[in-house]
Amino acid sequence: MSNCLVAQSGGPTAVINDTLAGVIRANQLNPLYDKVYGGLHGIEGTLAGKLYDLTSLPYWELQLLRQSPSSALGTCRYKMKRGDDADYHRLIDVMDAHDIDTMFYIGGNDSMDTVDALSSWAAENAPGKRFIGIPKTVDNDLMLVDHCPGFPSAAKLANQITHATRLDYDAYTRPEVFVLETMGRDAGWLAASCCLTGDVDLLVLPETVFDKDKFLAEVQKKMDETGACYIVVSEGIRDAEGNYVSAGAASHDGFSHAVLGGAAMAVKTLIVESGIVPRGVVQDLSRAARSSNFAQSLVDCTEAYELGLSAHMHSADPNFNGMVVGVKRAPNAEYDKYDAVYFTVPAKDLANYVRTFPQEWILPDYQGITEEAKDYFRPLVQGEPLLSYDKNGVPETIRPFNLR
Repeated sequence: MSNCLVAQSGGPTAVINDTLAGVIRANQLNPLYDKVYGGLHGIEGTLAGKLYDLTSLPYWELQLLRQSPSSALGTCRYKMKRGDDADYHRLIDVMDAHDIDTMFYIGGNDSMDTVDALSSWAAENAPGKRFIGIPKTVDNDLMLVDHCPGFPSAAKLANQITHATRLDYDAYTRPEVFVLETMGRDAGWLAASCCLTGDVDLLVLPETVFDKDKFLAEVQKKMDETGACYIVVSEGIRDAEGNYVSAGAASHDGFSHAVLGGAAMAVKTLIVESGIVPRGVVQDLSRAARSSNFAQSLVDCTEAYELGLSAHMHSADPNFNGMVVGVKRAPNAEYDKYDAVYFTVPAKDLANYVRTFPQEWILPDYQGITEEAKDYFRPLVQGEPLLSYDKNGVPETIRPFNLR
């Protein structure tokens, strides 16, 4: 038998290590590979030959791995460019040096593009090398899947923070607005999910144009009617010209995406400067939503783990290459009868496409989302995994492999 490699890329999630644990545990139960190597810091570290042997990770450590946030292997935002063969040859050299024929890549949109690029290149240049994608993203913006691992837990945390901060906000009589910002560069799934609580007065998504005058009129209306206005915005909201409202959109990450952050502050400043209220409060969920292992969704943990198992199982077929395993909602599934179905799809059908929040689920004038949208979200945030805690009352975690 040969060996396999698994790596993580892009922004971490609260359950990305569940998927890693699924791949490791699947091979312990059904050893398709002699060894399971972990690529440290995604493709970037793997190209440098930085691997960690995960094959015989004890069961107790696998359990701690499953409840550990962030990427236990380390992550990266390194783009393997099509047409630049140097990185491709280097990766194959590393795989050959460790007798690896299959690589599992856990990541988001750009990572699925990497899976497609690698499998296409290998078909002509390195026959026998296989690349399999396992999705994750708190943005929930991959095509064809019902939802992405990591999103349900981020939505659960976002809802808990929304409700708690709304109660805090309502404790005061002074005139002010509250603006909560979530992740979501091109799609407003996470921001929209906050409406499950019933606490959101106005919602601004990347899918709708941010019209300053129209928005301010709605803020004024809420303040006049109730003396309060709780607002949720996605980091990627844009004006009519397509410019990010975020104050921090000047720099770019390793995938040539604008580095966002500051949309809530920009919105709060706009409201205060308009004279509607003298002050405002800003809450930025940012990395808290993707790393809060204490607020995981049990549905999310279970599905992320089972996707790792599924990817490993499918890899038993030597022709399974350039594919992604994903989650779909079982036909006719309802809130109290939710069930997941795992399926496979070519990576090329997911890569470089963005699934935006459906326009038909968005209420006009920034008023929130429809009941159909809430029915979509509800089953995903259900349940909590049983966590083990250390003597300080903090959930136990493993020491990340990239720090060992």
